[in-house]
Amino acid sequence: MKKIIISLSVFIMSTTGSFAQMEKADLVIINGKILTIDKNNPIAQAVAIKGEKIIAVGSTAEISLLIEKCCTKVIDAGGRLVLPGFNDAHVHFGPLDPDYIELRYTTDPAVITEKVKAQVTRSGPGQLIEGGHWEHEMFIDKKWPTKELIDKVSPNNPVVLSRADGHSVLVNSYVLRASGITKNTLDPFGGVIQKDPVTGEPTGIIKENAEDMIKTGAVKPGRTPEEENTRQWQGYLLALKEAREYGVTSVQVPGAADFDAYEKLQKAGELTCRIDIGKALTADTLLLKKYLDLEKQYPREGNWIRFGYLKAFMDGTIGSGTALMFEPFTDNPATSGLALMPYEEMEKMIITADKFGFQIGVHAIGDKGNNWVLNAFEKAENVNGKRESRHRIEHAQTLQPSDIPRFASLGVIASMQPTHCISDKKFCEKRIGPERAKGAYAWKSLADAGAILAFGTDYQVEPLNPMEGLYAAVTRKDRLGEKGEGWHPEQKIKMEDAIKYYTLGSAYAQFMEDRKGMIKPGFLADIVIVDKDLMTIPENEIMKTKVDYTITGGKVVYNSGR
Repeated sequence: MKKIIISLSVFIMSTTGSFAQMEKADLVIINGKILTIDKNNPIAQAVAIKGEKIIAVGSTAEISLLIEKCCTKVIDAGGRLVLPGFNDAHVHFGPLDPDYIELRYTTDPAVITEKVKAQVTRSGPGQLIEGGHWEHEMFIDKKWPTKELIDKVSPNNPVVLSRADGHSVLVNSYVLRASGITKNTLDPFGGVIQKDPVTGEPTGIIKENAEDMIKTGAVKPGRTPEEENTRQWQGYLLALKEAREYGVTSVQVPGAADFDAYEKLQKAGELTCRIDIGKALTADTLLLKKYLDLEKQYPREGNWIRFGYLKAFMDGTIGSGTALMFEPFTDNPATSGLALMPYEEMEKMIITADKFGFQIGVHAIGDKGNNWVLNAFEKAENVNGKRESRHRIEHAQTLQPSDIPRFASLGVIASMQPTHCISDKKFCEKRIGPERAKGAYAWKSLADAGAILAFGTDYQVEPLNPMEGLYAAVTRKDRLGEKGEGWHPEQKIKMEDAIKYYTLGSAYAQFMEDRKGMIKPGFLADIVIVDKDLMTIPENEIMKTKVDYTITGGKVVYNSGR
């Protein structure tokens, strides 16, 4: 026993000695409950940071040896939970518009009328009125809204109001006239112009590819170029503020975003969130070569502004009734949803872009849409050879059981947004029936089959707050709470796994798992401290959890002051 005690003392002394010999830290966090997401060192008390990187993880006593009284900033976590920074794997990030009409969680359609009326009074004739995030399944009558809801208060302004999923919009008669859309206008491929079953007149609801037909005829607001630039700059600052207040230290944007704008923000010291920016998937080899040049400019080896993946849409959504299904919708047997392009076209684009070496992410919601995308990824592998492409299916919401193992076998990442489950579950079974719903939002089945999951929000379709996603993943209950075990509770996952998919899983999806997504020496110092212990609190406390500190690249970018 004496020999064991002596050996243990020598080990402690040698370990402490190694910390004492290290360079002093710029920032340390002590007295925390650190969930590192590092399977080799899952729990710690303290972490030390030098510059942008973590230099040590250990006990408070060990890390305290790296404090230099004159220079090291010390954050005493006081027992609070410390996590890697949240990495939103699918987010439509950009400048926020202060004039945008927010309609999220609206239950009375009359509220839409009043909000549009109020914005019209603040706008000049002909100026565009935009808003969205309405969900007709939350309306009292659960009916699709029509142009009559807004026509009477907007006779001289174009109005475009997006549904929460962004796959349907409500427009007024002004827009229909400007677009030349009448009762005689035919639906385009992959699109729907909703029409009144009695009169045949457009209702004002335009879905999927038909949105490309919309012309607003809008006039520009009376602002100078300088005023417009200032307005947009402030919009970016508002978006970044929201991200850091929620502990989001990285975002992956599927498609349109302005590289130059984020470079300007970085040069001004205002970029507090790392960002990957993708482009649209194409089979145009000249455009793909331009993408290669852009990828060199914003390389995968970078840590801040990086070229992301190429994005395409296979189908629509369950909420809009446009997800591509093998069988007709239960509540509308006249349709099985929409393919937004022919399969052959999608396959050609994937094979071509894969040959160039790009990572590809495809939006797929319905079981047939997901099946087609998996088929196309498999065909690309057969044609071009197997490589670590880390192609992705964005959303992967409804799957046939036979397709679940294919994610792992093909190395396809399931890029999923847990809040879609708790937003959609109120109408999902009505749309697709209870049997198909067993394969909906199947996080546990995918993980058990060996798939890599990357979590995000699909903001602004859903709120940016990661706490809502964590709540959804571990409860599968609506935001107001409900009794029982949740919707299809067999798909619930543990909190630690949900956090892992929101950090390390998302880092893997962007080829950064070697330096991001864990609290580990050598990794980027992207860290959050929250005010509640997510590992132990009751489920009704999860969404009430707030971020106290957000650290990006070793700098405190948000401090709640609590």
